[in-house]
Amino acid sequence: MATSNVVKVSFKEQMLQAREDAIIQTVNRLLAEKGFEAMTVDEVAADVGIAKASLYKHFPSKEDLAAAAMVSVMRRAQSFLDSLADDLTALEKLRQVVRWTMGLKLAGEMPSLPSQNSSLRTTLMGNRDYMDGLMDVSDRLGAWIELAQEQGLLNTGLPAIAVLYTLFARACDPVLEFLKMGDLYSDDQIIDMVLSTCFDGLRKR
Repeated sequence: MATSNVVKVSFKEQMLQAREDAIIQTVNRLLAEKGFEAMTVDEVAADVGIAKASLYKHFPSKEDLAAAAMVSVMRRAQSFLDSLADDLTALEKLRQVVRWTMGLKLAGEMPSLPSQNSSLRTTLMGNRDYMDGLMDVSDRLGAWIELAQEQGLLNTGLPAIAVLYTLFARACDPVLEFLKMGDLYSDDQIIDMVLSTCFDGLRKR
């Protein structure tokens, strides 16, 4: 008789996981709204509806909270890359990734983290899940960038790393929010405009 390999998760473990998911979702939103410096552990606990002491049982520091949110986003990015159709060209894949990233930004689901913060940087650099995800995403995007350059679809005069960082920067592009504040364009229109400036430039064609 065959035995099942399914591992049963206890109700308590399910509740703990649900709480952690709620915490990460809240942190993600607060980081998107106000950034790492302005976010406080107290407001995370209050928003989730738990005591700060209970929050610290899941995540021992504010840096760990931010790192967990970034790991969550990185896993979403990996899943999105996995979902892209094989028959898309390298350039089309890059455009789809940037479109998806900007969509998260406009929806308030993209954490806004400071580029210079030693304690947070140290935590992120020491988080294996985050670093593994970052390297995986960077390697895949880098390969598509190099292929698109070989095909003459991207500027070959630019180092691939410069193109990669330019695409990453769209995840925190203030132009998206400036255009949204004007209330003149839909999110899709805003994304199309920024995509055009990113991939086609500003020069008249």
